Parts: sequence; structure tokens; C-alpha cells
Amino acid sequence: MPASAADRATPVVVAFQPDRVDEAIDKGVNFLISLRTVNGVIHEGSGESHNLAHTALSVMALAAVGHMPGDDTREGKAMDQALGFILSPKENIRNNPTGYFGGRDGSRMYGHGIVTLLLTEMLGMGKNKNQDLLIRDGATKGIKVILDSQRVNKGMGKFMGGWRYYPHSKDSDLSVTVWQLMALRSANNAGLSVPRQSISAAVEYLRRSYYSNRDPRSGQPVLRVSGFGYQPGSRPTFAMTSAGLLALQVVGGHNLPEVQGAGQWLLNYKIAYDSDYLFYGGYYMAQGMKKLGGEFATNTRQRMEQLLLDNQSEDGSWTAGNDEEKNKKRVYATSLAILALSVKHGFLPIYQD
Repeated sequence: MPASAADRATPVVVAFQPDRVDEAIDKGVNFLISLRTVNGVIHEGSGESHNLAHTALSVMALAAVGHMPGDDTREGKAMDQALGFILSPKENIRNNPTGYFGGRDGSRMYGHGIVTLLLTEMLGMGKNKNQDLLIRDGATKGIKVILDSQRVNKGMGKFMGGWRYYPHSKDSDLSVTVWQLMALRSANNAGLSVPRQSISAAVEYLRRSYYSNRDPRSGQPVLRVSGFGYQPGSRPTFAMTSAGLLALQVVGGHNLPEVQGAGQWLLNYKIAYDSDYLFYGGYYMAQGMKKLGGEFATNTRQRMEQLLLDNQSEDGSWTAGNDEEKNKKRVYATSLAILALSVKHGFLPIYQD
């Protein structure tokens, strides 16, 4: 039958209607961009302390909600300039000849892991071939530092396989370790050479950080519901349990008992805006609980969205509710808040199953 006039009518295009989360993310992105300096740094206050790590964290937040350095937008140009600062040959020759990013701005191995993770996530996403080559060179050097640091003699005890504050540290903690492990996994996903035993050793360190005795026959944790501590033997905390949960998932440990136990521990945990390390832990928890799916994902997303949306400042920034995180400034909190809210998008490769 011939089409009716109604069938041939021009379809109505419904404009995208952003929800409260989208609007909060946009405001947060605008705040970060408003701090950009002429040389691309996204950092609050004067001085160089942690400016590299904060800039990298900001770029990762923008990438997590779909912005790219090649975009002809305010956001894209800010990312391009920020990457220019991070990858500056002059800065790296002067301050970073070995590839150790954490020595450039005093952010230690924390910052090194963050910068390296950003670069491995951005492989192939530069605005042009030259930027892609610089990203690959920086990522390759950053990964070498991580691998060399893991090989430092830590004895045959509980610290094997992990990382701590400096490349030469002889002990480990979960907080630093998670950033390095995520960078290794991201690099491996992107095709860079990462020895399988390096990831395996880091996974074993994480599993030792799960707070539970082990069944002597099976080696499995006795506690079905527990979390991760700062170091092996330490009692679980919100931030470390969140970090351990996501880190084990991104290396394929979805069915490990530690993952299931940590997910239930977090589901039972009562978070508040002034919780210790809400932003740090919330970033990891949002992504990790999404991977668990079901009630874990729905409950966590509702809780995090309510806390973050109810406490965003008019200028789009977030300020942490506890003193420890408050000292880390608004760039830190705002970037992590955007990363937590970006769970609805899943653009970063490291979070994709």
C-alpha cells in the first residue's frame, strides 16, 4: 500500500534532555577547565606540588565522560593543552629523565600511577600522530618504572608483588599498589608489553590484603564477607575495600571470593559525605559495584549520586567533607566525583568488561 501522508511526515527530533547527573558532571568539567593555566596545568593554588598528578586526574575525568583532545571544543582544547604539559619534552628532560612522573611534582608513586594510567588509557586517542607518539613514549617509560619498582627486593614476606611511596621502597601498601596495577592492566589491554607474572604477583598481594584467615587446605578466605586493609593484616576500610574490589575485577578476578566478599561488605557499609576518603573510595566503589551488577550496582549508584549531587558547590566543584581529603584541594575531589558519576557512561577502556 502507498504510504500515507502521516507516514511520510518528517519525524520529530526530540532534543537530548540531560538529567541531574549530566548537569552536575558538566558543571564539574567547567570548574576544572576554569583552573587551566596558559601552559595547560589544571591545578588549584600556586606552586608545583602535585600539579602533574592533578592535571592527569582532571584529564582522565574529562575522558571518562566522552571528551577527547582532538575535539574542537573548549573541553578538547583543555585536554590537548594539559597533555602538552604532561608530555612536555623540556619538563621531562629537566625533571623526569627516568620516566618517574611522581618525582616531578612530589606526588610520589601515587602520582606516577595516575599519570601512567592516564597515558595508557589515552593510547591511540591523541589529536594527531605526533601526540600519539608522545603518549606512547610516556606510557612506555611509566610502565618500565612500575615494573622495575615491583622487582625491588621486598623479602619473601607479605609485601611481595606490591608498591609503596617510592620506586625503591622495600614494602608495599594497597593504596599505591592499586594505581600501578590498573596502569599495568591498561597497558596490557592497549598492547604494551607487560609480563604476566607482574600482574599475577600484584594480584596475590591484593589477595593477601583481604582481611580474613585462610582455610589451610583450600587457601580460600574463611570470612565470606570482609574487605581489604591498607596492608596485609590490617582491618578493612571503606577506601581500601573499594580499591581492592575494582583492582581485582579489572584483572579478571570477577569470581574470586574476595571480590564477592568485598562487594557485600560495601553494600552493608553506611557511607556519608564526611566518611573517610569518600571521594577516593567512592570512585573505586562506583565502578567496582557496577561490575557486580544487580543490587550492588543500583544501590551504590543511588547512594553516590545523592551524596555528590546534594553537596556540589555552585561553581561546579566539590570540597571533601573530611579534613584528610579536604587538604587535597578541590581539583582532587572534583575529578574523583566526575569519575564516580561517569559510571553511567563507561567510556574509559579500563572500566569496560
